[in-house]
Amino acid sequence: MNKSICFIKLFSHVAILSFTLIIILASPTHLLYSHAQPITNQITKDNQKLMFDSDSKPYGISYAEWTSKWWQWAYSISQTLNPAYDDTGKYCSEGQSGPVWFLTSSYKHPVDRFCSIPFGKSILLTILNSECSFAEFPNLKTENQLRQCAKQMQDSVISLQASINGTNISGLEKFRIQSPLFNFTLPKDNILGLPPQTTSAVSDGNCIFLKPLPIGNYIISFKGGLKNISSNVENKTDNFTFAGPYGWDNKVNYHIRIVR
Repeated sequence: MNKSICFIKLFSHVAILSFTLIIILASPTHLLYSHAQPITNQITKDNQKLMFDSDSKPYGISYAEWTSKWWQWAYSISQTLNPAYDDTGKYCSEGQSGPVWFLTSSYKHPVDRFCSIPFGKSILLTILNSECSFAEFPNLKTENQLRQCAKQMQDSVISLQASINGTNISGLEKFRIQSPLFNFTLPKDNILGLPPQTTSAVSDGNCIFLKPLPIGNYIISFKGGLKNISSNVENKTDNFTFAGPYGWDNKVNYHIRIVR
């Protein structure tokens, strides 16, 4: 009698486990991504511990130089495959190489993007940023003029928000970075709609530079706010919508899976 009861209980447990496994395997990928794992207590108390200091040199390169690399990456990818204009995250891996993975904001509408990132990669994302180059603004002739142009656009940013798994990141205003003078190359079908060329530029922007995250699922959310901009600045960027923060002040949710 006891053996029969034990067998029935064992069979019931196996059946429940099998049914649960079937449900998990049948679940859509986006549902599995949505269950972000809890971050450790240490990280939850202060998300800034996840971030590189603005005066640091991650991987031997200054924070400011990494922001230049972000622009070089963004401009190197054609319009049709560019992650900045991707509503789902399917192009998240385009052009990614080296120890840092780049993420972007969204133009004119909020998005939810789903992205797998290899374990051990740092993440550099831009909440709102600006850039001026000689190619976009041929009336500018000096590095100082490029700096003033980028600063003028970035000064229109009045608010910054970011969180990881629902926990806000504080002190974001400390991470406004202006780059050194750098070069970038535009390919065919580039996002500026200009002829392929190499030009010099300066950028200015609010960034988040995360150290490598543990394996698991995360939701990284961010958004910036803008004040009304003058017609002078607005007209300057009418044809180059990627260069300034205008139109990029939308909420972005990145559903990140860190994988081996």
